[in-house]
Amino acid sequence: MVAKKLVEQGLKHVKQILSVDRAEARRRIPYTVKDFYIPITIEQGRAKVGEMFLKNKNVTDIWIIDMLVIKGQMELVETANLWKQPNHVMMKPKPTDFLCKFYEGQE
Repeated sequence: MVAKKLVEQGLKHVKQILSVDRAEARRRIPYTVKDFYIPITIEQGRAKVGEMFLKNKNVTDIWIIDMLVIKGQMELVETANLWKQPNHVMMKPKPTDFLCKFYEGQE
């Protein structure tokens, strides 16, 4: 009984913030792909955003969730306002065969 009241009081003190939800992220993907000239389809972009959401699916601590939401909001604003360079949005794939590595100066 006492523990329940403590939890309820703790939840009242946690500041509620606006969260970045999947709908907002999915709405911005076509514009991001077009603005940065990313060579992927919109479906591939949506799959990547879903993968990024699912990466933190086991997080249960409210403070960590708030921090992740704030970081997500910052990433979304930076990407939507084109404050990021294209290499921040999508990195070049690493070379896999000998000639590609040689041309890149890795071997």
